[in-house]
Amino acid sequence: MKIIAGNWKMNGTRFDLDKMLSDLSSISTNNRIILCVPYTMLCGGNGSVSIGAQDISTHTHGAFTGEVSAQMVADTGAKYVIVGHSECRQYHGDTNDTVRQKAALAISNGLTPIICVGETMAEKQAGKTMSIIESGVRESIPSDVKSDIIVAYEPRWAIGAGLTPTADEIASAHTLIANTLADMGLAGTPVLYGASVKGSNALEIMSIPNVDGVLVGGASLKSDDFIPIITSVK
Repeated sequence: MKIIAGNWKMNGTRFDLDKMLSDLSSISTNNRIILCVPYTMLCGGNGSVSIGAQDISTHTHGAFTGEVSAQMVADTGAKYVIVGHSECRQYHGDTNDTVRQKAALAISNGLTPIICVGETMAEKQAGKTMSIIESGVRESIPSDVKSDIIVAYEPRWAIGAGLTPTADEIASAHTLIANTLADMGLAGTPVLYGASVKGSNALEIMSIPNVDGVLVGGASLKSDDFIPIITSVK
């Protein structure tokens, strides 16, 4: 069983979500399917597909116009939330510290955080990939976690660029993350891979050791693209 999570980013409507849920209801899979959609669609979902948000505030409430709290997301019935996505780190100033705060708030409100870590192209070229990944895991996860979390490895240099690391690069990153999580007392935490995942490479990626599923961007927007990813593995 793998976790197949879709991140719709700033795309789609409630009509699109209803169609996707209808299409997904016709497939048979043992995989856990999650759709992380814009806030306007958070009341959707059904028994076979779980709904998540794409971000939350570091604040619980107050005069923070435009922000949405973990409590508000949980109130919609959503079960998951992405925190620290590469685009939030790039465009919204997320750091390991703010990601840790968001993850803690998610957990305290009954949400499962999908905590993203990964290196930029500059960090990769400087030979810092492994150190950035390890510090991302150690610094982005709240201390004394006692509930479910998910970690997602996103090589930030590959997001939206149509690039995919080699199988060896993915294996090295995921082994490091799994070993770091075990050292933190979090052995068995699922680790997803996310960057340029599509139907044609999903099986290969999810066959790599310590890859427990995928976080899918553009290929999760249409069922014709998303379903082959879901059904590529049992």
